[in-house]
Amino acid sequence: MDALARDLREAGCTPADRAMLEYVVKLTRTPASISGGDVEALRAAGFDDRGIHDMCAVAAYYAFVNRIADGLGVELEERFGA
Repeated sequence: MDALARDLREAGCTPADRAMLEYVVKLTRTPASISGGDVEALRAAGFDDRGIHDMCAVAAYYAFVNRIADGLGVELEERFGA
């Protein structure tokens, strides 16, 4: 996990895991930059349409929930730290 947090390209992931992680990082940080080429890269890494949909939906859901919490001023419980 520490290696992933530092640099996912150097974390020793499988090619499929790396493709997935690069996609969800891009979707999270720069969603408007996602293109058909990104989806094709996931297919080339072995993901089918259902898998691509699911990873997109999960990443989008987390972004949505975080924006709702931020928009409502929800603060983390102490056990989760700041």
